[in-house]
Amino acid sequence: MVIKSAEFVCSNTQISKLPPPVKPEYAFIGRSNVGKSSLINMLTAKKGLAKTSQTPGKTQLINHFIINDDWYLVDLPGYGYARISKSKKEDWNKFIRTYLDKRESLQCVLVLIDSRLEPQKIDLEFCNWLGEKGLPFVIIFTKADKQSSLKTDQNVALFKKALLATFEQMPDYFVTSSENKTGRDEVLDFIDGVNKQY
Repeated sequence: MVIKSAEFVCSNTQISKLPPPVKPEYAFIGRSNVGKSSLINMLTAKKGLAKTSQTPGKTQLINHFIINDDWYLVDLPGYGYARISKSKKEDWNKFIRTYLDKRESLQCVLVLIDSRLEPQKIDLEFCNWLGEKGLPFVIIFTKADKQSSLKTDQNVALFKKALLATFEQMPDYFVTSSENKTGRDEVLDFIDGVNKQY
């Protein structure tokens, strides 16, 4: 898939104000500081489309970007960031889960996992929640350039093993690096394939 255009559409905290659910949507989510904004900018080849930040928990809204006037890339707030009040965190979780569970045009959730880390409980719990809800998802391992490919392979294998404790089979997954553009074609081809069935 060639990205011809990528434009910011809107930011929301209210499900009712989202764009009409008439085009396929792909939601990107992960733990805070997993490299989500960098990945979105790399995939769209548009520097600064998603705002990157050194402060974890920066994305606190649902951000819609229209790609090629054809599909939406949806940037969701990171989960598991502790420096917001408990009540706000609960509202936030509810809002995100409602979006994921009820959005008719959502085709797939792309769950970002930091390839430098061994399996994290919060990531596994989120994947299990998606599984329980029957929501289609794939896994994107980020920051592969920050370590040897052997270390990445080891952590991917550990994550697969942890996930297979509750899943019958491992969902599709991609290993990416925003620096080196690793995995860009594979992720875009995957989205293209789903779009063709929409």
